[in-house]
Amino acid sequence: MSDAVNTPVSSWVQRYAPLIPGGEVLDLACGSGRHSRHLASLGHAVVAVDRDAEALAAAAGPEITTSAIDLEEAGAAWPFGPDRFAGIVVTNYLHRPLIADMLTSLAPNGVLIYETFADGNAQFGKPSNPAFLLQAGELLELARAHSLRVVAFEDGVIDTPKAAMVQRLCAVKPDFPRVAALLPPF
Repeated sequence: MSDAVNTPVSSWVQRYAPLIPGGEVLDLACGSGRHSRHLASLGHAVVAVDRDAEALAAAAGPEITTSAIDLEEAGAAWPFGPDRFAGIVVTNYLHRPLIADMLTSLAPNGVLIYETFADGNAQFGKPSNPAFLLQAGELLELARAHSLRVVAFEDGVIDTPKAAMVQRLCAVKPDFPRVAALLPPF
């Protein structure tokens, strides 16, 4: 197994994944599948999407359907229908043109868990291109624009697995019951 396969689950994903209701979960830009395996261990059928076939081979496993899709190639269309996923997990990936369609695929009671690099990350290394960095408050604005209720949000520096500037969001669609948002202790 490669080191990427052994990379620990993001603490943010681990913390909020239990909020995802029963049903299928999308792990977008899944890489070697660390989050796909975690979500499957929680009882979800997982659709793991990445453009890297080698990484997808490492992501494959019980309850995980892998799909090699390059959503950034010219003419690429969002391949999933509306209201399909109980949860969508995205880490270390940002491609703004697909966000609206991605959120359409979130079920009416679905959970979005998003964590990626933010403006200011250049001081820690790559990515440093603004196209791949969230601007201040961008995830909060995304949630507002798509009528998501924010359960949790963070914006700042992390030191694990490596130092980086990130934004993190856990947000839910309107039909997600407020009483289901049991917040884990710190």
